[in-house]
Amino acid sequence: MKKIVAKFGGSSLADANQIRKVKEILFANDDRKYCVVSASGKRNKDDDKITDLLISLYNYRDDEDKQKKVFESIKSRYIDIVSNLKITYDIESELDKILLESKNKNTKDYLASRGEYLSAKILSLFFDGIFLDMSGLIIFDDNNKVDYELSFKNIKSAIENIEAKSPDKKIIIPGFYGSNSANEIVTFSRGGSDITGAIVARAVEATLYENWTDVSGVMFEDPRVVKDPPNIEYITYTELRELSYMGANVLHEETVYPVSKVGIPINILNTNVPNDKGTMIMSSIPSIVKRRVVTGIAGKKGFTSILLQKTLMNEEVGFVARLLKIFEKEKISVEHCPTGIDTISIIVRTELLKAKENIILDEIKKEMKPDVLNVEDGLSIIAIVGEGMVYHKEITYEIFKCLHEENIGVKMIDLGSSGINVIIGVNDSDYEKTLMALKNLSSIKV
Repeated sequence: MKKIVAKFGGSSLADANQIRKVKEILFANDDRKYCVVSASGKRNKDDDKITDLLISLYNYRDDEDKQKKVFESIKSRYIDIVSNLKITYDIESELDKILLESKNKNTKDYLASRGEYLSAKILSLFFDGIFLDMSGLIIFDDNNKVDYELSFKNIKSAIENIEAKSPDKKIIIPGFYGSNSANEIVTFSRGGSDITGAIVARAVEATLYENWTDVSGVMFEDPRVVKDPPNIEYITYTELRELSYMGANVLHEETVYPVSKVGIPINILNTNVPNDKGTMIMSSIPSIVKRRVVTGIAGKKGFTSILLQKTLMNEEVGFVARLLKIFEKEKISVEHCPTGIDTISIIVRTELLKAKENIILDEIKKEMKPDVLNVEDGLSIIAIVGEGMVYHKEITYEIFKCLHEENIGVKMIDLGSSGINVIIGVNDSDYEKTLMALKNLSSIKV
């Protein structure tokens, strides 16, 4: 029998009507035995996500009036959901208990996780399913990193015990959190319910991991910038990692790791249009599929370039290592590092650099003794991604032809050694213009 893990995002759980859609999808296929849920998302563009409200509860812990106002807003949302679904659940008492418990625990992670916890509780009642808490099953170490092997083992054992007693029940699982060795709640970064779904899929040896959201798959480019970009029907794990890291936010960038190791495909689907094919994410694409040379394009604003120039730099053994050590010491990740014979540029996120910029520049002057040291803010990084692009000589020409025709100046070029991407840097002011110029790359087929 097939095993499908179905994860539903916040937009799929925003209100009672959306939850009814989730039930219809879940029960349309008997293979969908495992349901992983996010916290309730926005009902409209002016609404708040439940997780944001819960974090506000923590932030207002010293302001009783503000905290009470936020708490009433949360309570109203949940009362409305429970009432509309006509389930028996004393949600007010549950919320009062959570607020009291949060004051005892006094941790942001505990409160932030309660949206997923309540979603799973509500759905398990509405679906007549089994609620399975991830506290004590997904285990974080002392550095807040997941112990994957232990987590797989714990979840597999817990689910096998449930299925031995209730083989026909759906198992409803809250995403986003686990716990540490002290049994304290620990959350993933935002969007981390995707990772929970992937961990569960790996633990139960699923044949498919479905990720249900409010879009019909991964788009070729950001639809907020480029009007009506085409859908990506098939994409590899590696390509998705590249696009996710650069800002394509359909899936959390760490989602791929648990499932890619064993080749479990991920299908991105739309709760509101469930018959759409969506995007299939796989280790490799079937040879019969006619693919684009460029699979997708993604980018981000807000980078800074630090340029060093020093004559005979290339003859100084360990020069680059010593330079990067300065950034390591200040715990700032280096995004890209294009070099020349006597020059090197360090590309970092502006928001990470700003607080330590003077410290780093002083250290560079002292340690590296550059002839020239320049800092340039307002840089956008854009990744053009596609496995096998390196074998299509025309693609580099087409990329820069598109930019030339729109009179867009390129500040940086980095051709990835794997041949899977071309990274370009442009001014922030040209970011949207660049994405629109590159849209034509979607028409180039293998």
